[in-house]
Amino acid sequence: MSGAAPGHGFTLKARLGLTLIAGGAVANIYYNQPLLALLVAEFGDRAAVLVPTASLVGYGLGILCLVPIGDSLPRRGLILAQMLGLAVALLAAALSPSLGSLAAASLAIGFLASAAQQAVPFAAELAPDATRGRMVGQVMTGLLSGILLARTASGFVGAQYGWRAVFLAASAVALIIAGVAAATLPRTAQTRPLRYRALMVSILHLVRTQPALRRASLCQGLLFASFNAFWTTLALLVEAPPFDLTAAGAGLFGVIGVVGAFIAPGSGRYTDRRGARPVVVAGALFVVAAFMVLWAGGAVSLVAVGLGVLLIDIGLNGALIANQTRVYALVPGARGRVNTVLFTVMFVFGAIGAFAGSQAFLMAGWPGVCAVGLVLSGAGLLVALLERGTPKAT
Repeated sequence: MSGAAPGHGFTLKARLGLTLIAGGAVANIYYNQPLLALLVAEFGDRAAVLVPTASLVGYGLGILCLVPIGDSLPRRGLILAQMLGLAVALLAAALSPSLGSLAAASLAIGFLASAAQQAVPFAAELAPDATRGRMVGQVMTGLLSGILLARTASGFVGAQYGWRAVFLAASAVALIIAGVAAATLPRTAQTRPLRYRALMVSILHLVRTQPALRRASLCQGLLFASFNAFWTTLALLVEAPPFDLTAAGAGLFGVIGVVGAFIAPGSGRYTDRRGARPVVVAGALFVVAAFMVLWAGGAVSLVAVGLGVLLIDIGLNGALIANQTRVYALVPGARGRVNTVLFTVMFVFGAIGAFAGSQAFLMAGWPGVCAVGLVLSGAGLLVALLERGTPKAT
């Protein structure tokens, strides 16, 4: 656990540093997605499955296995170590002679890229109680922007210079971000070291004893499941008649997501003032409204699809910031483990949503996807509505 008092050391320099670290770290698990055609051309069809899967599995393992350590050891040192290791893993990916070695490097990249999830609880730890939501929102803007910009940058560099150049450049960026961490992050004291086994066992204790954590995780998991049901099938919709877009055209819908990223600080600021519940309810309502729009006009109108993307991103990200702010306030010395619970549940529900959306599209087409999205987001809204009103971010 860090011994810094809330607000101590959380200067503008530290906030900007954490924002850059969150975005720069998480970007690494998405660099491979625009490069899949190039990877398939060199390594065969299996590359399209193995490489992105390995990076995402690694990221999930990093959230589960590495992020809790931040509650026992100073997060500054952990972030530095992960970014330096990430630079090595990215270099190994760039030099990979075979698909097996690239998949192994991708697993390591995802595992170490979980430094992004060290940055967010670090911000919650350093921020004063009265502005925690806004500070978490600012760092999450960096994380969400990193996801968006990663695909754009990777696609451009890969098309011009090849896929290996992307990983080489990313390795250099990871080293720069390690330097940013060293220059901007405050040193915090280690006050209560815990053995790793005790850390992991305590995660189960948190789940059992913190009903607000369970509710927030369930609500956000359901919303994330609906989000994945949509994004997993969007390309199937817009690349078929009547739209007949290319893969690049389908990818442009992701640019709309930048709006959702930049509403994060506003969501956090409102959470600080009014509490998490109204923000979560509003976010869930946005997602429900998105699927209504998509069901009514998504199959015939790109404008309706674009509006649906906008509503989903605003709703999901707004609810996420509020739920993060809420759970970080529960047990101040366990923010890393709380973060692990929230995002592990999100990943599990996200996988369920992706599977359900794909199956619905195959069985019932676009209306089936929208029905799945409405059920999942509606369930998330119900979880938020059934919660009793609580003051502030608790």
